[in-house]
Amino acid sequence: MATMSNTLETDLQTLQQEAEKEITAVDSLEALEQLRINYLGKKGKLSQILRGMGKLSAEERPRVGSLANEVKESLQSHLDNQRNSLETAKLKAQLAAETLDVTMPGVSRPLGRLHPLNSTVDRVLDIFVGLGYQVATGPHIETDYYNFEALNIPPDHPARDMQDTFFLTENVLMRTHTSPVQIRYMETHEPPIRIVAPGRVYRRDTVDATHSAVFHQVEILAVDKGLTFTDLKGTIKEFLTQMFGEELPVKFRASYFPFTEPSAEVDVQWKGKWLEVMGCGMVDPNVLKAVGYDPEVYTGFAAGLGIERFAMVLHQIDDIRRLYNSDIRFLSQF
Repeated sequence: MATMSNTLETDLQTLQQEAEKEITAVDSLEALEQLRINYLGKKGKLSQILRGMGKLSAEERPRVGSLANEVKESLQSHLDNQRNSLETAKLKAQLAAETLDVTMPGVSRPLGRLHPLNSTVDRVLDIFVGLGYQVATGPHIETDYYNFEALNIPPDHPARDMQDTFFLTENVLMRTHTSPVQIRYMETHEPPIRIVAPGRVYRRDTVDATHSAVFHQVEILAVDKGLTFTDLKGTIKEFLTQMFGEELPVKFRASYFPFTEPSAEVDVQWKGKWLEVMGCGMVDPNVLKAVGYDPEVYTGFAAGLGIERFAMVLHQIDDIRRLYNSDIRFLSQF
């Protein structure tokens, strides 16, 4: 029995030395946990050694058991200390990797700029919102009803020849103007209303220095009791004054639009030249009837302008295609 106890004591001391050496050398928390299982687990090396205690005498068991507890406590202490050391090292490494050196020079990134079309739209909207108008938008793909019929342009109306159109099906098309937004808005709102409708429109135009198949419009609509052409003229003159930054000579020329009556083209004298800048008119009674408004009670006025036209005038751009070809050398001027 004495030989058996001596063997167990030697095995325990050897186990302790080997385990402490391995624990000290381990360099990761995962490997440390595996060592704990290998030495102190239910099927670990310490448990395997202690299985031989059943062969010891009653006098030898306490001594060997006490040594086994000392070995276990020593190994657990070494495991805990090494775990704390590894966790501290891991945290320091993480902090070092995430540290921002505020003394290093910053990375320069060029600032973006608004496209001249976007800045022109924003400028127009700011003016009309300041005059009490609400921004309204609508779909780019429209039905023939909203794009033409509800605007007093029936299928056989010659005014359709004024707009070369992209038809997707017999009754569905890419909108040729933002006027359908006005119809959709009036269908769901009761007067008084004042809206400004910006958006992209599509016409089968031949592209040249002043024409594009895709361009941008902004239209306004006001409907209320007692509105007159004088209200329209005052609104447009105030808009042009704010848009050009000064009060300029303005001229209204009689014109024709199927959805307004009377209708007019608006010219402004800019840098010694008369420029046609927009169209306008009083809303035709048939348009009011189409949305359920009583033309005997309500009147309205509308106006529309091309954003490209204003951008080209204000920025002295000679070719509309410059606005679309994404040439950074051109766009960086704005």
